Amino acid sequence: MPKNGGARIPTNLRTMLVLEAMGRQSGPLSAAEIGRLVGLPKQTAHRLCKTLVEEGYLARDSKRGHLRPGPRAREMASGILRISSGHVARHQILKSVADQVGETVNFVMPENPGMSYKDRVETNWPFRIQLPVGSHVPFHCTASGKTFLATLPVAERRRVVSGITLDPLTRNTITKVDDLMDELATAARQGYALDNEEFFDDMVAVAVPVRDRSGRYFASLAAHGPVQRLSLEKLVSLAPLLHDASERLTTVIFDLDESRFPDEQGPPRDETEESRGGE
Repeated sequence: MPKNGGARIPTNLRTMLVLEAMGRQSGPLSAAEIGRLVGLPKQTAHRLCKTLVEEGYLARDSKRGHLRPGPRAREMASGILRISSGHVARHQILKSVADQVGETVNFVMPENPGMSYKDRVETNWPFRIQLPVGSHVPFHCTASGKTFLATLPVAERRRVVSGITLDPLTRNTITKVDDLMDELATAARQGYALDNEEFFDDMVAVAVPVRDRSGRYFASLAAHGPVQRLSLEKLVSLAPLLHDASERLTTVIFDLDESRFPDEQGPPRDETEESRGGE
């Protein structure tokens, strides 16, 4: 719902309101939908969105041509989060989990090339698999990637999975769309995803989703290690610990000024419901 109450929106505020509207939704929007959400005339919304696409702040969805955040908007959002005090608190939560698990713990976010490692705490074991911050790993054969895919609505999940090249990286990599869809349905029900030597031989992993204040997927929290130290049963037993850490991450990353909303944790209900979209 537009927040301007019918008043003219200052020109220098329009771009920020468009990006904010995109951030509150769960999927791509048309320019007309963005205009209605922000309170802009149709022609103005189309013209502004066209400029934002040309500058890389918005991008067009390949299926319907609707708009989604572009690379510059995602980079800006990532940078804002990184320079906030929540970045330090986030790393400390990862360190706490790594100390309890005794293995490497990762904070991973989806990007076009794959899942991107944004933060991690390494194990002290001499034998470990090193994937530095900034590395990209596949969606289909990693615990973090499968966690992301499992949070998508089923129809969108199948569309995304069907568009991924399911390269067989190990003997256990799932390479058939229907088999991966079954795996993702299980992950969605369980609330966590596993990597059973599907990305690297002799490495296993578990991951859970980190969500924003509206319950939408934001990132994956994962732990991985060699089969010599970790069994699948052990990984499953770590899921509650990771879920607890995920909730703490939500708090430190999306810390709101609660004095604005004294009666509840977050924005007013009408804004929250709008932000949920179709999930």
